[in-house]
Amino acid sequence: MLGKRNTPQRRHAILALLAEAGEVSVDALAKRFVTSEVTIRKDLAALEKNGLLLRRYGGAVSMPQELIADDAPQPISPWKQAIARAAVGCIREHARIIIDSGSTTAAMIPQLGRKPGLVVMTNSLHVANALCELEQEPVLLMTGGTWDPHSESFQGQVAEQVLRSYDFDQLFIGAAGIDLERGTTTFNELLGLSRVMAEVAREVIVLVESDKFGRRIPNLELPWSHIHTLITDARLDDEARASIQARGVKLICAAAADNP
Repeated sequence: MLGKRNTPQRRHAILALLAEAGEVSVDALAKRFVTSEVTIRKDLAALEKNGLLLRRYGGAVSMPQELIADDAPQPISPWKQAIARAAVGCIREHARIIIDSGSTTAAMIPQLGRKPGLVVMTNSLHVANALCELEQEPVLLMTGGTWDPHSESFQGQVAEQVLRSYDFDQLFIGAAGIDLERGTTTFNELLGLSRVMAEVAREVIVLVESDKFGRRIPNLELPWSHIHTLITDARLDDEARASIQARGVKLICAAAADNP
C-alpha cells in the first residue's frame, strides 16, 4: 500500500484504477491507500487540474474524450527543475519565505512538502493553489492588493503594506532578464512590490535560466546590491559567472538531471 509520502505513485495508481473502473470514490480510495479523505481530495484536485479526470461529488470520473484538450500542458524544462531543486535546498525547516509569481519560482512548489513548518507568503494565485495541494501544507499568507493580469499576480500599495507587516528569511524571485551591469530586469512597469519583497527579506534569491542573461529589457527590477544569491543553470558561460561573483553575489549553477 502507498503511504502519504508516495504522492506520485498513489496518484498514478488512482489513474490506473480510474482507467479500469471509469469512476472512483473518495471513501474507497482513502481506505485502499490507508490515508485521509482530505489527502485523496487533494490528489483528485491535482489530477483534475492537469486534465486527467473530472471530479464529481464523493469521487471522480474519467475525462470524456471530447473534453481532452489537443494541446497538453507544457512540461517544466529540466533546467527549471534543476534550479528549483537547488532553491529548495537553500530553505531551512520552519523558515519564513516569500515566493514571487513566475514559472521558475512555481517549479519549487512540488518539493516544498519535504520542508516542515514553513510559512510562505505569495502574491500569486497559481503559487497559492499549488501550495494548497501539498500534503504537508505550509502556513500560507497572501498579499492581496490589485490584480495585475499581465504578471498574473497581486500588486499595489495594499500588497506592499501587507508585506511590511512581516519579516522573512528568504525571498525567491524570478526575472525576465539579467543585465550584468545593472541587475534583474523586467517588462512589467509595476516594480514596487518586488522591491518591497526584497526589503523585508534577509536573503534575496533570484532564480533564472541562463538564456535570460544579456536580454535588453528596459526596466530595472532589483539592482545587484539588493541580491544575495543567484541560482541559474550550468549552461552559464564563464564570463558571466565571473562578472556575477565579482559583485559579491553567491552564484549557484545547477545541473539538470540528464546533464550532470
